[in-house]
Amino acid sequence: MWELDGALQHYAWGSTDALPEFLGREADGTPWAEVWFGAHPVAPSLLPAGRALDEAIAAEPRRMLGDGVSRAFAQRLPYLLKVIAPDRPLSLQVHPGREHAAESFAAENAAGLPLDSPQRRYRDANHKPEMLVALTRFEALCGFRTPRRAATLLEGLGTELTDRLHELLVQQPTAHGMRAAFRSLVSASMRPGPEAVRGVVEACRHRLGAGESPSPRIDRCVVHLAEHHPGDPGVVAALLLNPVSLQPGEALYVPAGTLHSYLHGVGLEIMAASDNVLRAGLTPKLVDADEMLQCVSVQAAPPLRVAPERQSAASVAYYAPVDDFELSITTLEGSLGEHRFPLRVPGGGPRILLGLEGEVLLESGLGRHVLGAGRALFVPASAGELRAGGAGRFAQASVP
Repeated sequence: MWELDGALQHYAWGSTDALPEFLGREADGTPWAEVWFGAHPVAPSLLPAGRALDEAIAAEPRRMLGDGVSRAFAQRLPYLLKVIAPDRPLSLQVHPGREHAAESFAAENAAGLPLDSPQRRYRDANHKPEMLVALTRFEALCGFRTPRRAATLLEGLGTELTDRLHELLVQQPTAHGMRAAFRSLVSASMRPGPEAVRGVVEACRHRLGAGESPSPRIDRCVVHLAEHHPGDPGVVAALLLNPVSLQPGEALYVPAGTLHSYLHGVGLEIMAASDNVLRAGLTPKLVDADEMLQCVSVQAAPPLRVAPERQSAASVAYYAPVDDFELSITTLEGSLGEHRFPLRVPGGGPRILLGLEGEVLLESGLGRHVLGAGRALFVPASAGELRAGGAGRFAQASVP
């Protein structure tokens, strides 16, 4: 078992205090958006003495990953664990499926685009399904509403833009109609101008004040998005999407192709080991709506909430319908002074453990280690069975 130093990401939408508090570090007034625990080459975690985790795995893949995981995932750690702390809305985004990502990554390589180029759309060849487990109340937008429900929200706003979208969805209350409506908002050749967007925002604000909104929640969301991204057509696209609120311990699964935006909160995020993000708006970063439209699914569906399943008296697991990752949370109420380890931690293979509260003493064939809140460990497959004692709570990322 080795302690991991996570890779911090200081994106503009991050909170200035949530991650410093979680990690037990001093805030510096800058936004701390994410901390990555994994072996993605863009920002790998570091082992003691500064060795990158991806390099250590490449040197001893069978020992680190185990034979099965090593064969199945081309000698790479297949997941990436993050703590994410948005204080402002993230971009309106989609993650590609595996085949599209592989083809597009190869094409950009052949074109000679450096991996760190700001013009890069694809930074690896992998898909990126992901799951978020809330640590605090967490707000998001995820997936498209039914066309009829979206038409109801657009009706009566009285702007030229919303009247046009409403008519389109009434005439075509299908996935084709929703794709046409969304395309007309974000495509470079059709997107409305800032004045049209501001008109919709003011109409939503007026409807809220008059107490006439069929969904005060989504009207408030439109107004909130406009405060951070004035004039961006992605603000209007929120009227087509499902709002999501997660309480601590609740989880949301986001398949590849699902349009989403995280708005506010702190959460654990686990995903296939990829950094492929296609953006349609609500961001100063590279937007390529036409590329994103090749990957997005407009099929109406409720947000995919994942209920935790009891693994043992102390552990619950969140199972996503993918082979790349699973996440569990273990809560212990013992003492670090106890020399017996009554609890066997479910799971095996290469694991990353992240302390959430208190202190936990962990024991495997490779020795013992104390895991505190905000600290992380990499447990190689060769460690074998893992046992735990103490008083605390930790998350475990692993391979199904």
